[in-house]
Amino acid sequence: MNDSWPTIVTIAALLLLILLGVTLAIGLSRSKGRHASPKRPTRSSFRPAQDEDTPLPPKKRVAVIINPTKFDDVAAARDLVTRTVLAHDDWDEPIIRETTLEDPGFGQTREALAEGVDLVCAIGGDGTVRTVAHVLTGTSTPMGLIPAGTGNLMSRNLGLPLDIAGGLDVALTGRNRHIDVGWVTLDPTFEQASDEELNPEYDGPTEPDVGADDTHGSDPAANQHAFLVMAGLGLDASIMHGTTEEAKARIGWGAYVATGAKNLLGARFATRLRIDGGDPIAHTARTIVVGNCGRLTGGITLMPDAEVDDGILDVVAITPKGIVGWAGVAVHVLAKRGQNHPKLDRYRCQSILVSLDEPQMVEIDGDVIGKARRVRFEVRPKALIVRTQAPVSTLA
Repeated sequence: MNDSWPTIVTIAALLLLILLGVTLAIGLSRSKGRHASPKRPTRSSFRPAQDEDTPLPPKKRVAVIINPTKFDDVAAARDLVTRTVLAHDDWDEPIIRETTLEDPGFGQTREALAEGVDLVCAIGGDGTVRTVAHVLTGTSTPMGLIPAGTGNLMSRNLGLPLDIAGGLDVALTGRNRHIDVGWVTLDPTFEQASDEELNPEYDGPTEPDVGADDTHGSDPAANQHAFLVMAGLGLDASIMHGTTEEAKARIGWGAYVATGAKNLLGARFATRLRIDGGDPIAHTARTIVVGNCGRLTGGITLMPDAEVDDGILDVVAITPKGIVGWAGVAVHVLAKRGQNHPKLDRYRCQSILVSLDEPQMVEIDGDVIGKARRVRFEVRPKALIVRTQAPVSTLA
């Protein structure tokens, strides 16, 4: 037995060596599996390989309706539009249509809708913006507002950039906002003047029924017109009628002030206001102004409570007799006082029917659209989609 211990020791040593070898081999094998490769598999390695022939998603398309009378060099303006749009990789080359004397933008906007564009932009003054909005009201196609006029009141009220490149950038990259649209009906028919839809129990269509669809746009009656900023009659319309394009181009919004001074003491007119179908309210007025938003040029706020998306129209009846009365009204407005004044009455409504003893000129967003003895103003809440600036992130 004692002679056999070397053999036993030898066998034990061999077994130990074998065991150590197996352990080392297993350890090396595991080490190689975990750490031999310097790179982990990427996520793309688990995805099927993309076919090189797979087409990229189509680029979005924008139609730009431009008023050429607002530019000394229309070709340069068109080039700026194209360059600004193409600087955004996900947008295709813009479709540019110019307004004409015969068509201030209605037909051009309908053509854009028929082509299925993703966005329609209006470049011009408040009149051009209004015309494009008239067609887009009630559709799902958003609108970009690019100011190039004298007042640019809608852009100012929405806090949009007042230059073409900045306005286009917001239109192409901003967020959608639904805003109200005001509608004016000149000498409405019995059906158009009905207040039936203001009854809470009424479940029919809300006037005006403009019959909008995404391929053609709104289709109101011939005596119905959309407005975005303000509409008015009396002195307000006389100022717009008497201010020439040449004067606006030469001295800007000061042209309206000069014309207003000439007409400040014109004849007053008798009128009766029916607010939301209520009893008539009699006034002897200089002007009646109905607003969708309240800010004017120069930082003046005529209607402090007006909001573009509150579903409400703000109405101001201004009734001064002479210079002293006008001075009181001016101080009241400049002080941004929302309450009434002895010569200024305010109302808020969804609908107002203005009846006149004599026909008066009516203007919408700076454009005179004719004379009428009865004028109905009403609101279509959040009926237009406009592009506004995306909110700034507050993250640190």
